[in-house]
Amino acid sequence: MAAPAPILSLEDIRLRQGEGLLFDGLELFVGERDRLALVGRNGAGKTTLFRLLDGTLEPDSGRRAVRPGLRIVTLPQEPDMAGHETLGAFALAGSGAPPRHEVEAVAQQLGLDLSLGAATASGGERRRAALARALAGQPDLLLLDEPTNHLDIAGIEWLEAWLMRHTGAFIVISHDRAFLARLTRACLWLDRGQLRRKEIGFGGFEAWMEEVREAEARAAERLDARLAQELHWLARGMTARRRRNQGRLQRLEAMRAERRAMLGAPGAARLALKADDTRTRMVIEAEHVTKRFGARTIVADFSIRIQRGDRIGIVGPNGAGKTTLVRLLTGDLAPDSGRIIHARTLNGITVDQQRRLMAPEKRVRDILADGGDWVNVRGARRHVRGYLKEFLFAPEVADARVGSFSGGERSRLLLAREFARESNLLVLDEPTNDLDLETLDLLQEVVADYEGTVIIVSHDRDFLDRTVTMTIGLDGTGRAEIVAGGYSDLLARVRPGAPPRAEPPAAPPAGGARARTPARKLSYRDQHDLDRLPGEIARIEAEIRRIETALSDAGLYVRDPQQFARLTEEAGSLRAALARAEQRWFEVAARAEALGASAG
Repeated sequence: MAAPAPILSLEDIRLRQGEGLLFDGLELFVGERDRLALVGRNGAGKTTLFRLLDGTLEPDSGRRAVRPGLRIVTLPQEPDMAGHETLGAFALAGSGAPPRHEVEAVAQQLGLDLSLGAATASGGERRRAALARALAGQPDLLLLDEPTNHLDIAGIEWLEAWLMRHTGAFIVISHDRAFLARLTRACLWLDRGQLRRKEIGFGGFEAWMEEVREAEARAAERLDARLAQELHWLARGMTARRRRNQGRLQRLEAMRAERRAMLGAPGAARLALKADDTRTRMVIEAEHVTKRFGARTIVADFSIRIQRGDRIGIVGPNGAGKTTLVRLLTGDLAPDSGRIIHARTLNGITVDQQRRLMAPEKRVRDILADGGDWVNVRGARRHVRGYLKEFLFAPEVADARVGSFSGGERSRLLLAREFARESNLLVLDEPTNDLDLETLDLLQEVVADYEGTVIIVSHDRDFLDRTVTMTIGLDGTGRAEIVAGGYSDLLARVRPGAPPRAEPPAAPPAGGARARTPARKLSYRDQHDLDRLPGEIARIEAEIRRIETALSDAGLYVRDPQQFARLTEEAGSLRAALARAEQRWFEVAARAEALGASAG
């Protein structure tokens, strides 16, 4: 049986950008039920590829073929609302505008007031208006560029459910790993002008990427020693980072275990005082703090003790008071009642979303080194070009103008500047917006290795699970729920039926426990898992491919929606099992490597 014809295709696309080629010979075929993750570094051309797909950009050469009557809708990162008085006017404008009742229904689900003025609306409100306009049109092909930016967790979960029901195709660019893993069934990887496709959900992307990098490195060994060295670094760098992250996960779980021992009974928004030495580690202490704006209570009877080295995540619906709580904790805002005590040596910096320091005309060295060659990195003098490499920039961009950077590259540059400053308290306000996945890995490393205390406001569930030791959940009524752990731990508290997150490797014994003699070889269980798991991982991946093949049948949803739902749920369970198996294998592989090194 012949495969169904694509609804859209790009064939032998060539596109020049500046003095070089961005794409040369690019090919892409989109089926009518495709659910595709588009992955690539900031600046790789992902947004440009969307413009080629929706026809707003013409290639230098090549062919774009579209099925007659195909409805394509793009959700841009920065919607243009010029000429529209209100958000509703924008959402209902244009040829083929969606029905008013559909726009209003989506806007209500997103908590958006369509009567707001377009000129005065916040970035988040403008983005949600664009999302309402895109979804209400019921497109055949939906191109989503960072759709979860500015959405709270409830909004993200609603969008996930909407896309699961959507009968058309979609391609999504997103930094939200949980969002991508739940929704996508194939990956497009845009790398150095080349577009690769793999019929796997996003959960298998990193393993596929490593496989490709290692194959490139082996092939390059026969061609060019210098190229081989660079590709070897690319191939091994990700694996080494993931192995290092196993150690960080162990430390993170040890810190969470310590916090669980200090927390009061479930539902009590305060930390019990357990030991005298906690006072010497105290950074911020809030006691029975209440804050109101008019008749509305933002924070009610809130108590917490934040210690040196804590990583605090703050989550809640938009407008629930997350920013207000941060301002209270950092001393920018006074409480109406209660008290907040700060350590005398507290020295905090805030990295927000506004990028006020990112003036387009400035050069990178102006941002990092006041125009010079040296940057002061937390008291140590570093050459600006060497420091740039730590944040995944090529050294030669030191003289580039900020205006030439993508939004994600500007965010990465801002992180590089702020992490260089001396501080012992770091506040990150939605730090994951506009970052690519590789930069997110880097950010997790930097946060984990930061010696001070970190407060993170984020809607990125996976990032919080990988990063924070405590999570504060606000519900908009003034009530706060505090748990030791990440977002999944909070979810298990407030929604007892929710599935638990995959546990990280077991934590080492607490300080008071007797240390065991270091092992000289793997335990029987570790060795068994090291030998067994590659086959188990391959079996799960094969099962996922089998289900994804069944789900790719365009008529399945119409013929048998119950079977479609069952297979979708089964695929999600298998991806979770695959993630746990891969995590366990990396843990024992790193242990085996460490034992081999010590034996040598």
